[in-house]
This record gives sequence, C-alpha cells and structure tokens, in this order.
Amino acid sequence: MGDMVAKVEIEEISSVKKKLSFEVLWDDVKKELDSVYKTVGKSARVKGFRPGKVPRNILEVHYKEQAEEEVISNLISKHYSEVVEKNNIQAVAQPVIDQKGITTGADFLFDATVEIAPVVDPKDYVGLDLEREELDITEADIEERLDQIRQMHAVLKDVEGDRGLVNNDFAVIDFDGKLDGEARKELASKDHTLEIGSGSFVPGFEEQMLGMKRGESKDITVTFPEDYGATDIAGKEVLFSVTLKSIREKILPEVDEEFVKNFDKYESLEDLKKDIKKSLGEDGEAKIQADLRNTMIDKLLENNEFEVPSAWVEKQIYSMMLDARQRMVQNGMPEDKASEVSYNLHDGFNDTAARLVKASFIFNEIAKKESIEVTEKDVEDRLTILAQKYAQDYEAVKKAYETNNMEERLKDELLEQKAIAFIEEKANIILAKKDKKKKKGKGEK
Repeated sequence: MGDMVAKVEIEEISSVKKKLSFEVLWDDVKKELDSVYKTVGKSARVKGFRPGKVPRNILEVHYKEQAEEEVISNLISKHYSEVVEKNNIQAVAQPVIDQKGITTGADFLFDATVEIAPVVDPKDYVGLDLEREELDITEADIEERLDQIRQMHAVLKDVEGDRGLVNNDFAVIDFDGKLDGEARKELASKDHTLEIGSGSFVPGFEEQMLGMKRGESKDITVTFPEDYGATDIAGKEVLFSVTLKSIREKILPEVDEEFVKNFDKYESLEDLKKDIKKSLGEDGEAKIQADLRNTMIDKLLENNEFEVPSAWVEKQIYSMMLDARQRMVQNGMPEDKASEVSYNLHDGFNDTAARLVKASFIFNEIAKKESIEVTEKDVEDRLTILAQKYAQDYEAVKKAYETNNMEERLKDELLEQKAIAFIEEKANIILAKKDKKKKKGKGEK
C-alpha cells in the first residue's frame, strides 16, 4: 500500500472537530483486495481444495465478507493515519468512521470525524476581582460540632407504654410496596429502622406514620419524586403496607468530663474543644478555598470562551458515574441497582462535567503560559503529607500510587493547585464576613 494516494478534503466542523473525507481510487482498492485474498488463500480451508490452492472465485464465495472487512480496515487505517500526521491533527480520541463498504469497480469513500484539543491563549486571568470569605470559628460553631459528636454517642432505648410515634423517634418497621397493584421486591423490607422526621424516605411517608403505635399496621400512599433514580418508579404512586414493630428513642449523653473519657487522645473537655476548633478551621479553610476556586473558574470561563471535545466530557461523565455507583454500593445499595441508577445519571452530569473539563484545561493552559511546573519534590511532599494523614509508610503510599497509575492524576492536581495559587496571588481579593444565618431545627420551616 505504500504507493497508494487518496483524495482528501478537510472540513472544519467546529473549533474542536474536523471531518476528513477520503476517496480511494478503485485501482488501489483492487490491489489491496488482491493482497488480502492472497493472504487468506494461504490458510483457507475449502472442501475439495488443498491449502493454498483455492481459486480466487471460490475464496470470494466463502471469505468475501471477511476479506472486505480487512481491506476496509487497512485502507482506513493507512489513509487516516497519513493525513492526520501530514496535517499535524492532534486527535484526542478515535475517529468516528462513516463508510458504505466496497463496490466492485468504484472508488472507496469514507469519512472520518475527529475531535481535537482546543487552541486557547488564556487572557484576563491576572487581576481578577475575587471575594474570599474570612475564617471565623465561633463558640456556637464549636457547640454545634460538640452536639454532632454527642449524637454519634447516643444510644437507642425501647419506648415502653402505649404512646404514639413522634418526630425523632426511631421506628422499626416491616413494609411492602405495590405499584399499580403489583408487589415489588425492591419496595419491601423487614426490620427496617427509620428515623421519623429525617426525610430519608419518600416525601410524605414519615409524616403519615406519626401517631402509629407499636404493633399497629397502616396503608400509606406516596408519590415518588419525578427525578427518582429508578425511572420505572419515578413520578408514580405507590401503596405501602406498613407494620410498626417497635419504637426507640435516642438517649444523649451529657457533655462533661466523664464524656471525654470516651476518647483516649483527650485529657479534658477543653482539649476536646481545642481539637474541634482546629478541625473546624481546617474544614472551613477547605470550603473557603473551594468557593474561591469556583468563583475563579466562573470568571475565567467568562473571560475565555472555548469548546472542549465531547470525548473529554464523556470521559469525565463516566468517572462521575463510577464515583456515584461506588458511593451507592458503599451505602448498601445492591450493585446491579447502583449500576442502573448511576447509568440514569448520565445526562444530568453533562453540564457539570463540561465545566470541570473546561476548568482543568484553562488552568493547564495558564500553567503553560506562566511556565508553572510540578517538580519531583512537589510530588514527594504531597505523598509525605498523605502518608502522615493516613498513618502509613511513605514508600508504601508511593508504591500504591505507582501501582495504580495514579501519579499523573496527582501531578495534574498539583499543577492545578499551583495555577490557582498563582491566579490568587495576582488577584484583587476582597475579604467578606461569613453569613451567620440562624440554623433551623428539625421540623422547622
């Protein structure tokens, strides 16, 4: 095929997509067919003929489809590769091929639609006006976190007597659900513990249980949300038959010096509060930095409009779907159900995925323009921090990153962080006070 030449037209479909239209002359197609049939003939097994002695017309009867598929693959691969290399087309994914097959005596036509990386010269990223929230840890914040810890150490106690179910009670229930009169196993459970008022069930379910007494059964009708993960149930009315087996209430411990004995690392309640303040500071700083990053991205994308290849967006969506599936499985959802739900999230992830891809790309391009690089020391420092955080040996953490091919991802994260730090350093930062809104208690509207 070395002397084959195809006619080609290159069409710019968009800034990130090109369409390559090829016309391979019949003479060249015929040469390739001859070559492929010659190879096929060496190993072909046809009754009545010795290997290597099968006539061409007989081969065409038995191996036509196989031979033409190979010829088409060879022609596309050769001519596409040559044109991409000659025209310095930086494809970011495999091309989408459109071809109608081989017709004897006719030139072979095919189109290859290919996506390329955008060409962006970042602008207006120096001197951005950004608002950054001031870190402010109050006594109320510390008390709120203390209460969260207290909740974690609560115990559940069976409610004696004949009182009805109230908010914040834990109900142990059996339930069966029917959709259009048909029982569904995914809508049934035994000995299920449900915190009343938590909003963890379908809207309206917990409210209709209020006042139920131990041993009582009740039919509850609810309508599933339109955006519910299982599309066959979303927006549908379901009838649940519920039996309340027992009621438990939460008993909270007193937060005092005795309570501190639950933790080996604290000598006193004051030590616990100091550690809480430190933790709140770290969490608060991380949130502030995340908010700043989001504001930065908004402004950068406003100042730099560009497209990104759909292949990049699809890859990001796939990663988000895998993460969602993993979280659902970890939370107890069956793997097949988690796969179904995560698959249905695909379209909903599109806008977020496109924004993430654009953000990653613009930060990378700014880093290139400003000669920002990630050094081996940067990687070592980050791995050291991770090893200390998870109380592991540095070499073990390093080997884990190498074994799981996570080094490049780590370098990408470090490069983005360096680019963000550069933009922040050059920005006009306005410090803003945290909006201390009154927190609502359970049941408040």
